[in-house]
Amino acid sequence: MSEQGGTSAEGRGRLDTSVAHNARVWNYWIGGKDNYVVDQGVGDHIDAMFPLIRSVARADRAFLGRAVRFLVTERGVRQFLDIGTGLPTVDNTHEIAQRIAPESRIVYVDNDPIVLAHARTLLTGTREGATDYIDADVHDPDAIVARAAQTLDFERPVAVMMLGILNFVLDTAKARDIVRRVMAAVPSGSFLVLTHPTTDSELGGEGNIEAMKFWNENATPPITARPREEVAAFFEGLDLLDPGLVSCAHWRPEDDSAGALPQFGAVALKP
Repeated sequence: MSEQGGTSAEGRGRLDTSVAHNARVWNYWIGGKDNYVVDQGVGDHIDAMFPLIRSVARADRAFLGRAVRFLVTERGVRQFLDIGTGLPTVDNTHEIAQRIAPESRIVYVDNDPIVLAHARTLLTGTREGATDYIDADVHDPDAIVARAAQTLDFERPVAVMMLGILNFVLDTAKARDIVRRVMAAVPSGSFLVLTHPTTDSELGGEGNIEAMKFWNENATPPITARPREEVAAFFEGLDLLDPGLVSCAHWRPEDDSAGALPQFGAVALKP
């Protein structure tokens, strides 16, 4: 695996362990070890405020696995652009895809120094395929696409993964523009795979409001949740696959007993 961008964690700024960071807190919630006391403290406080949060984190991760397996086995996808990958853990996108189709090519994108440091050593792929990491910001989709093109063939379908990343783009118009620009760069037959927290009461999203207020006062980067209609707008011009925009726990579940969680998940096709 190579880091396409050529920038280092030191070049982007030193790792700050004095403030809780999303990538590390999320890692803590799903049982990882790449986090610090400050991350655990904020994570535990939010867990006490909003006890669903650990279930949301696990369900989001499980959704990733189901979506990747579906796209590889049933739709023949062999290329993935995973924007906002977070800290590497068990069954990352490339491991799932290349286990089924070793020739799969995956590009990860994130801009947190600790993610970069771990990505260099953990995100290695098969000889038949390719696995690369771009140190870049979701707010610069043109740079992401340009650098991803060094590994991915944008004349062939690409699955664009945006799991739990647009909630860090606080301006909804800007978030929609980011999606439009990335999806405009991939050909017909490509897919958008997305998860996003919601405030919708039908999914228990009221708890996100106070939890996110605490987060924004005590951690970084700032976050927001959105109602269904705003999340649905990210799929404008795309064809949602069954079962549509649902709680991520209810997207093609392996176990029908899963309860609804305030995190939307969906997969859509670019016609």
